[in-house]
Amino acid sequence: MSHCHYHALSSVRRWGGKPDDYIALHQWFDESKKIIADPRHRALRHHAEGIFLAETVFGVVIRNSDGRAVPVRLIGEMHVTEDLGRIPSFADWARLIQPMPWVLRGNPAGSPGLDPTLGSVE
Repeated sequence: MSHCHYHALSSVRRWGGKPDDYIALHQWFDESKKIIADPRHRALRHHAEGIFLAETVFGVVIRNSDGRAVPVRLIGEMHVTEDLGRIPSFADWARLIQPMPWVLRGNPAGSPGLDPTLGSVE
């Protein structure tokens, strides 16, 4: 999905209420579009840890305008799955990062935690 409004409509179809009940949560997931306006923005929150972080920010449940308590984690899982087709881990995203020399400064090749075959931190 390309816009938070459509995620909110999807939430309404699944749990009732109004789009305004869900829009803040969906905007939070996509807030990183402010810093990178292409699908790579999803690496910041579109993963399992991001979904659990949403619970920390919004609480375990939100109450929609129909009075129904809806688990934030389920809303987050739906958002990420709608965008990616699955829920990746942060490690899935990190494996895609190719560290540049400035990233490795102070961490010479062969240091513990760096897998040179993957080009990412374990």
